[in-house]
Amino acid sequence: MSEPKAKFEIAKLDGAIIAEEDDGIRLDRWFKRHREGTPHALLARWARSGQLTLDGKKADVSDRIATGQKLVMPTPPVEAEARPARKGRPLTDADIELATGMVIHRDASAIVLNKLPGLATQGGTKTEQHVDGLLDALKYDAPVRPKLVHRLDKDTSGALLVARTPRAAAYFAKSFSNRSAKKTYWALIVGVPDIQQGEIDLPLAKQPGSGGEKMHVHDSGLASKTRYRVIERAGNSAAWVELQPLTGRTHQLRVHMAAIGHPIVGDGKYGGKGAFLTGSISRKMHLHSRRLRIDHPDGGAIDISAEVPEHFAASLDALGFDRLLGEIGIDDAAKGPPPKAALKAQAKAHSKQIRKARRGERRGRTADSKPTDFVGKAKPKPKTGKPPARKPAGKSPSAKKNPPRPARPR
Repeated sequence: MSEPKAKFEIAKLDGAIIAEEDDGIRLDRWFKRHREGTPHALLARWARSGQLTLDGKKADVSDRIATGQKLVMPTPPVEAEARPARKGRPLTDADIELATGMVIHRDASAIVLNKLPGLATQGGTKTEQHVDGLLDALKYDAPVRPKLVHRLDKDTSGALLVARTPRAAAYFAKSFSNRSAKKTYWALIVGVPDIQQGEIDLPLAKQPGSGGEKMHVHDSGLASKTRYRVIERAGNSAAWVELQPLTGRTHQLRVHMAAIGHPIVGDGKYGGKGAFLTGSISRKMHLHSRRLRIDHPDGGAIDISAEVPEHFAASLDALGFDRLLGEIGIDDAAKGPPPKAALKAQAKAHSKQIRKARRGERRGRTADSKPTDFVGKAKPKPKTGKPPARKPAGKSPSAKKNPPRPARPR
């Protein structure tokens, strides 16, 4: 009688050494890049049963891996290996031109894009064209595909960081999560805040019934803080502001500005009909990621500014705003004196305000009248009553107390 076959066979083992470009990423992300056909459920089963090890120790799918570590794993089944990797649609010449045209910074570890308004960062329902789908056009000479490390709303334009290596992606992701990365936005808002510079501290939560697509201020929400500074105002109808999110909640800047009664121009989702200005001002969103500052994984830092899109620039000009005034940032103003160009722009803006204030003055003056120095202030009322009595002519009291000394005889 032949011996019965074993119910379980010992799995064949496979191994790999973690390369430098994979330093800092999660173990499941390593499998997604290097063993694309391995189902996540199978990977989790290997981890639970102890068949995944790093340097001889049991590993979990969420563990961060490091350069030089030895990874041991079972050989994936044939059907898993044969599963094709999911691919997006092939890029056209127009797609490649669009992607490369947005690049404003590139080095060995990072790419910074000036994202166009209306272009989604990632795909979704009925969203075929997005930044993530264009990243194959930005590989250049790198061995791996670039990776997004943060996102911007579809209608928000400006600086968007993309990592060129897995190591850089892990480094940048950590910078955004611990808030060491500094993001500065420009926005046009409806109306003018009473306080020219301050901080908005309002908790945000997902609005019920919106499917998570809309946020609102709620006491049970997550803590959310935004710093703001009014750069310049157009009367009482609109203002150009600088915004700096101190937390990273969904739609944070948009909800905060609408909550204080000054929605971002063009943001009908949170500002309703009141978010649109009349005249030649575009109905597009006027929110722009102007500046990004973040430490670089290879040393030093990235400090890059993105130019505003055409509709934003046209609105600044239409409202008579001086772009040099935006050179003074919230952080820069506290560090030291502003640049000369910004000082010149401030003086120009001040002169403009004085001219506006003088428009209401009476134009017809008598020959003896002189220009007043009380611009924008109430003129002092003339004093009534008897004029003060004049002191009698003669020697002053001090002269009596200190009479002149006689000359010394020679």
